[in-house]
Amino acid sequence: MPDQPLDPEPEVTAPRTSRRRASLLIGVLCLLLGFALAVQVRTTSADSGLGSARQEDLVRILDDLSAREDRLRQDIAGQEEIRDRLATGGNQADTALAEARLRQQQLAILAGTVVAQGPGIELTVSDPGDGVGPEVLLDAIQELRAAGAEAIQIGDVRIGVSTAVTGNPGSLVIDGTSLSAPYRIVVIGDPPTLETALNIPGGVVNTVSRAGGQTRIEQREQVTVSALRVLEPPEYAQPAPEND
Repeated sequence: MPDQPLDPEPEVTAPRTSRRRASLLIGVLCLLLGFALAVQVRTTSADSGLGSARQEDLVRILDDLSAREDRLRQDIAGQEEIRDRLATGGNQADTALAEARLRQQQLAILAGTVVAQGPGIELTVSDPGDGVGPEVLLDAIQELRAAGAEAIQIGDVRIGVSTAVTGNPGSLVIDGTSLSAPYRIVVIGDPPTLETALNIPGGVVNTVSRAGGQTRIEQREQVTVSALRVLEPPEYAQPAPEND
């Protein structure tokens, strides 16, 4: 019986299969490499803000964070002290009434319904080129709140939770009141912490400067926030029932 020719297909299929596997492996490696590069770029971009900051700027940021931590610890200690007095006081009714009155005064200051005074800063924002827009003052309010500001007044307007800053550069409107530069901002809080928050890299001072304005910050042992807010009753929110 004559010899049958060998089928060449297995010899061809094996190299093709190997090449497909190699191509698939190379593709997977390229995807992984691309993902790693993307993560590295995003990480580098996120860290570039602080990585390029000067040493004195980093020190100010660290001091700001430490001050915020101290305030939170003081708040916790104060609440624990109130709890202990209520639990061990001989006349719990009188202690609770005194604490309620103190709490009412504190809430009135935070709500802006009473005149407040204490240590703080006076921030003056000049805008000779009419380049400071509403977003700049809004950023200033947010930065000051984050730094522990307990009362803020811009011009004749007391800043509250629902404060809105609108208008155009050179003609700003805060809660319906028109203001013109220079904007005088009075803030009650820890003066060094407030000033540090405004001077962080990319913060309010830098933003005002980029807009063509100028800032002057003065620390004061005592400032007065005299503007008042009128509280409007909530339209939708109601107290939730207490749990038994």
